[in-house]
Amino acid sequence: MHRRRFLTASSSGLAALLAARSGRPAAEAAAYRGRQIEADVAVIGGGLGGCSAALAALRLGKTVVMTEATDWVGGQLTSQAVPPDEHPWIEQFGRNASYAELRNRTRSFYRRNYPLTADARDARHLDPGNGSVSALCAEPKAFLWALTEMLAPFASSGRLTVLLEHEPVSAEVEGDLVRGVTVRDANSGDRRTLAAPYILDATELGDLLELAGVEHVVGFEAASVTGDRFAPETAEPLNQQALTVCFPLEHRPGEDHTIDRPAEYAFWREFVPDLSPPWPGPLLSLTYSNPQTLQPRTLPFDPTSNASGWWTYRRILDPAHFRPDVFAGSHGVTIVNWPQNDYLLGPIIGVTADEAARHLERAKQLSLSLLYWLQTECPRPDGGLGWPGLRPRPDLVGSADGLAKAPYIRESRRITAEFTVLERHVGTEARRAADGPDVAEATFPDSVGVGSYRIDLHPSTGGDNYIDVSSLPFEIPLGALIPVRVKNLLPACKNLGTTHLTNGCYRLHPVEWAIGEAAGTLASFCLDRGLSPRAVRNTPDHLRAFQALLSSRGVELHWPHARPR
Repeated sequence: MHRRRFLTASSSGLAALLAARSGRPAAEAAAYRGRQIEADVAVIGGGLGGCSAALAALRLGKTVVMTEATDWVGGQLTSQAVPPDEHPWIEQFGRNASYAELRNRTRSFYRRNYPLTADARDARHLDPGNGSVSALCAEPKAFLWALTEMLAPFASSGRLTVLLEHEPVSAEVEGDLVRGVTVRDANSGDRRTLAAPYILDATELGDLLELAGVEHVVGFEAASVTGDRFAPETAEPLNQQALTVCFPLEHRPGEDHTIDRPAEYAFWREFVPDLSPPWPGPLLSLTYSNPQTLQPRTLPFDPTSNASGWWTYRRILDPAHFRPDVFAGSHGVTIVNWPQNDYLLGPIIGVTADEAARHLERAKQLSLSLLYWLQTECPRPDGGLGWPGLRPRPDLVGSADGLAKAPYIRESRRITAEFTVLERHVGTEARRAADGPDVAEATFPDSVGVGSYRIDLHPSTGGDNYIDVSSLPFEIPLGALIPVRVKNLLPACKNLGTTHLTNGCYRLHPVEWAIGEAAGTLASFCLDRGLSPRAVRNTPDHLRAFQALLSSRGVELHWPHARPR
């Protein structure tokens, strides 16, 4: 079968593997309309954290109902089309065994289905795109297939119900307990109530925190509250990291794939971000602020070259890995998730639904305008302008317009937690100032996982330029997963107890996966032992038993050795 037709057909088959929208075969779907669905654990949100939470609970014998706002599970890796941001030791350590399984299954998908060169097929750590951002830059659909393979057996057995294209609209709360969540089918409008002893919020924006009245924080806290550097004197809830609408792009020299001029192109062509410290010039440019120095930095864009630059940064398909006829006349495919399509004109949390929708539409216009600029006005090495051979690839992201199904979300609502991770806990300079220059890791006695990434904040809707500072390889404290009041709702995404600043190192792919797995395992542990999450954390024997369970499941709780990022 022709590769593109294969991928298109395959994506439609994914829903069938997971019994997609209703969670039941089509013949039973009508009977489920409007009914309550009960499970041991309800996972609201099917991104990376949601998938790992569901898998953890399922593998511990629990029943799970999981929702997803789009028709693809996988969040950052799939519907948002973001190749993984990972630390340099990811192939050896510093990740959960289940996350390593996801990466291995993704590579296996290429080896089973693609005409790879002998060298690529035999490579120990195959990287389909040879992108510079990660050791595994691959297509969103490849990650989708890997996740589906991991989830499908539980769907087939009836222990997993997946409701695709469903979003939460309300929560039933009784005192300090969330009794159920009502979700709406985006296609039919049908509503279902999901009831479970444990509710996990794995939504990209922390939607359940607001719907269920769970104490939470939005945006930038005041310096007097967190002590974090760069924090303002007073809280700025609408000051949130930029979101990005990503898209895949192929280059076919000698062809003209120029799109129609976007409606807002004139605006974005002249737009200069109003940031402090200042942005170096127009957003649609090959020059941007170096995240660490904030000095102007220019990277080349040349889709005909393998040299370091914008094209190879997040490239997901490198023709050198495939049989020559596969990419005949093409220079491969990259994902455009760059500073140039970070959307800064307003947040989508803490504003009306209409305003959020308006910002999302403008973010799409920015990405389309960047594409048009690349095709028509981008400076070329030969002195000319524009690369008309750049072609959108809607087939790779399952959308009509070629843009990712969902925006890349960097910042969520965050629970007010029993323990909040502050800069002085994980920031290299701040931690060493307090505990001495030899501190190598950020450790917590209640660790439930590990991660490593710089404290990396993109420019914000409140006018901040990059905030990008060194952090220590860190652990994920259980206290950051426990709300201060509510007893049975757990965060399973980027909505744990971090600050605006420390969210910058806890928001990346392997860390979100670890957060979800910890939450799913905690819910299962509490169900089996009749304990509350708070009792697990605050009772030494229970905590040791829980950490032992995590370790037995391949969750790394501590770093063997590492150095600051």
